[in-house]
Amino acid sequence: MTVAAWVWGGLARLAAPALPFYLRRRLARGKELAGRLEERRGGGVARPPGRLLWLHAASVGETLSILPVLEALAARAPGVTVLLTTGTVTGLETLDRRLPPGRRGRVLHRFVPLDVPGWAARFLDGWRPDAAGFVDSELWPNLVFAARARGIPLALVNGRLSERSARRWRWAPGLARKLMGAFALVLAQSPGDAARFAALGAGEVHAWGNLKEAAAPLPADPAALAALRTAIGDRPVLLAASTHPGEEAIVLAAHRLLLAEFPRLLTLLVPRHPERGRAVAALAEGLAVARRGAGELPGPATAVYVMDTLGELGLAYRLGSVALVGGSLVPHGGQNPLEPARLGCPILLGPWTGNFADPVARLLQAGGAVRLAGAEAGALAAAAQAVLCNRDYRRTLAQAAAAAISPAAGLPGEVAEALLRLMPDTGAGTGRAETAL
Repeated sequence: MTVAAWVWGGLARLAAPALPFYLRRRLARGKELAGRLEERRGGGVARPPGRLLWLHAASVGETLSILPVLEALAARAPGVTVLLTTGTVTGLETLDRRLPPGRRGRVLHRFVPLDVPGWAARFLDGWRPDAAGFVDSELWPNLVFAARARGIPLALVNGRLSERSARRWRWAPGLARKLMGAFALVLAQSPGDAARFAALGAGEVHAWGNLKEAAAPLPADPAALAALRTAIGDRPVLLAASTHPGEEAIVLAAHRLLLAEFPRLLTLLVPRHPERGRAVAALAEGLAVARRGAGELPGPATAVYVMDTLGELGLAYRLGSVALVGGSLVPHGGQNPLEPARLGCPILLGPWTGNFADPVARLLQAGGAVRLAGAEAGALAAAAQAVLCNRDYRRTLAQAAAAAISPAAGLPGEVAEALLRLMPDTGAGTGRAETAL
């Protein structure tokens, strides 16, 4: 074991006595579920008989990206049960909403244990998965090392590793080599990601593409969509989707700049974390504000509508005349630009889009998105004005975006087959599944 790995494990053991207090604080903030805290300590085990594949998806985005793979697994190996872990309640809620009813008996959900060696051991010794796949960039050293020590074949699925993250890993090269070397297979989102994984010590690495490009369009409740369209009418709509702290103030300043030309403009603010809705609404001082989280609809005089609800981004993208993809006006790295592209909503991007560098590059090259000249309100207002003034331009942007994103129709099936190849032909589990989705 490397020194860094030993230190990581030691720090986790030292922190373990304080972690129950941390979990209770999260529970008080709605970030954990009462009655399921034991799962975060590796409990809640109910292993079903037969073959078991463990997939870990950190939160909403990772859960959405793996859903097509679950469908492909069910088609190819209907007898395999999937244990899907998430680290967030929102990940579970996404799974509850999006998993087809016919798949629920073969998909079990648990919250992933915190990365404490004893808790990881309790989880793995109870569930005894035949193989495991970690989605995106969710890498917990103690959990990975414990799985590898038990001979569980590991894959990193839809792997993403930014240059910034790769530089941080280089400060602990021994830990990086041990961690990356634990994976029998790394399926990276792009050639750049693949090269960075290989440079840090990963063995078999392939750049098959991004599962997020194979996702279905975000859903929208038809009744809710009809009600909002009736309430908004033919007003121009500036959407700021999945925004982070600091971005809403810029968007609101741009709204004020645009009012001279678009006096009926409605700005939709969709904070990445809905619990920020009240604080976001307070930023719009002097403007008429309504909040969806408070059960309100936008009226004729409403200037700003805060959509502080969970799982309704599909609604927002269907309503926007033009959309700023959040996380790109601040150094976060940007949210997913493929979501508006699938729904025909013209896309504006701020300077920071490193989280989705490859699809952003393709969208920009195809003319399917607009990069702002800067992160200031004036740059956003100028780009939004150009789109809002020209219906043909909006149509051209939407069509170019749709053409630029690869449907990746066969990718979920290829990933499913790669995961199944890691599994033995028979599973050793006995036990009975108590709860399935």
